[in-house]
Amino acid sequence: MSQPKLPTTLQEAIQYFADPQRCQDLLSAMRWPQGPVCPKCNSLRHGYLKSRNVYQCKDCRKQYTAKLGTIFEDSALSLDKWFCALWMITSAKNGVSSYEIHRALKVTQKTAWFMMHRLRLALQKGSIDRKLMGDVEVDETYIGGQARNMHKDKQIKMKRAEGFFRKAVVIGMLERKGEVRTAVLNRANTKLIEKAVKENVVPGSNLYSDQLNSYVRVGKEYAHKIINHAETYVKGNVHTNSIENYWSLLKRGIKGTYVSVEPFHLFRYLDEQSFRFNTRKDNDQGRFMTALSQISGKRVEYKALIGQTTWS
Repeated sequence: MSQPKLPTTLQEAIQYFADPQRCQDLLSAMRWPQGPVCPKCNSLRHGYLKSRNVYQCKDCRKQYTAKLGTIFEDSALSLDKWFCALWMITSAKNGVSSYEIHRALKVTQKTAWFMMHRLRLALQKGSIDRKLMGDVEVDETYIGGQARNMHKDKQIKMKRAEGFFRKAVVIGMLERKGEVRTAVLNRANTKLIEKAVKENVVPGSNLYSDQLNSYVRVGKEYAHKIINHAETYVKGNVHTNSIENYWSLLKRGIKGTYVSVEPFHLFRYLDEQSFRFNTRKDNDQGRFMTALSQISGKRVEYKALIGQTTWS
């Protein structure tokens, strides 16, 4: 009997992934196109224990599943819930909150929060395979609540930790009609901005920025053009409207969906928004399959997410 076509909508995804075996088969096919591989001895010789839904290596006798070595490892949740959550986070333009996942999948909010951070890890691109080139816009933005809107206890706590109140600084570089790259900076100073631009943009590219002095030094290695926002926002081909549009999408998600984002986790939300932006020309099914192909070799434990330990 032939397998039904992969889903293209959320309704189809819920029906398709309702079968646990189908989820297992899809995950196995994505991870092991040539067949299951033993994580201990790399053997292709295996059996299948239907009663436990696990593979068993015929050489070293190790038992394993397709979850091993992925963001799903050691999770008691079935793959149907994981796949529906992954579909939702990759298709929701402004993101999806843990409370929405909690209600939709009938898991606790704490579990949903943990799930979403694990899924964001899958959306993380990892190493840079290609630097941005051509026409590249660079800009920085500041994310955080207004000090005057915070409780006095929180204001005092932040001032004791930093010496003064400040927002999180994020730099973004966007190749026109291409990808966006972002990074959280400790400070919006010349040294850190220069480092971020050099790591992500090919020297000699057309670099467009506002009049911030920090871009002047790094701009010497590029065809640097500046737009003065005090005078105009567009001057021919010189503007930063594309990266400003990305900031608008990011802040709409943070303010409207997530409401409160800790600076400690900010880079994860940047990974999420960047993934959706960089796959914007794809459909929901394409984004889901791309994300599913990136789940291997990534894992984060709950203790790391709450700051009790480092990444495993």
